[in-house]
Amino acid sequence: MKTVADYIRTIVDFPHEGIMFRDVTTLFADPRGFRMAIDQMLHPYAGLQIDKVVGLEARGFILGGAIAHQLSVGFVPIRKKGKLPGTTISQDYKLEYGEAIVEIHDDAITAGEKVLVVDDLLATGGTAEAGIKLLERLGGEIVSCAFVIDLPDLGGRKRLEAMGMDVHALCAFDGL
Repeated sequence: MKTVADYIRTIVDFPHEGIMFRDVTTLFADPRGFRMAIDQMLHPYAGLQIDKVVGLEARGFILGGAIAHQLSVGFVPIRKKGKLPGTTISQDYKLEYGEAIVEIHDDAITAGEKVLVVDDLLATGGTAEAGIKLLERLGGEIVSCAFVIDLPDLGGRKRLEAMGMDVHALCAFDGL
């Protein structure tokens, strides 16, 4: 029987030499694999109150939209700077080479709403941490952070857990 990890393609030396890129587009393209991933991502939250699903740019939008639909709740994107119309708040974070900024609409979350944060991959945890900080500034209560893939060697899970976050991932791959 196939697992979610079986649907994920590995591309060697992308985007740089020495990187093993875990490509979820093959998972998304397969109807059984995609359904399996969404069902498994939902499972830990059965019976919990979730008011909004928040997807991190960009593959988190695909997963988050499907999960929000299944939960019959709203979906909120956290995007790269300059991509959202209207009034936003922003949070900067460090990348491997440089810095980036993510934004959310300032009215996307109401104080006290229970939020599930979703993305495809947890590496260093920088993007997720920035997203969590935005949500907390708006008064959101993060129920959990859900990912398809965890890269434990890069420390993202430990980083988020050190912030007090509950973290779930469907599979893990060693290395970068």
